[in-house]
Amino acid sequence: MSQDERKTQRHRTLKGGKIVFNDRRSVYDCTVRNLSETGAKLAVTSTLGIPQRFALTLADGRNFDCEIAWHTETEIGVRFL
Repeated sequence: MSQDERKTQRHRTLKGGKIVFNDRRSVYDCTVRNLSETGAKLAVTSTLGIPQRFALTLADGRNFDCEIAWHTETEIGVRFL
């Protein structure tokens, strides 16, 4: 998705986060590379094993329910639900 297609502007960031799923039994560390009101770009070691929908918990305590919009081997673009 190009910058022009986004409904809200994303702000560059470098925050720690956790991808949480499987009734909170599965947790993957991630880095939030940019963030907006409607979504985020996450950097991960690998996208293998990460489901289409999950919770994102930021180091500052905020939580978001997410759905994957796109991914590469080491990055995930998510929409907040």
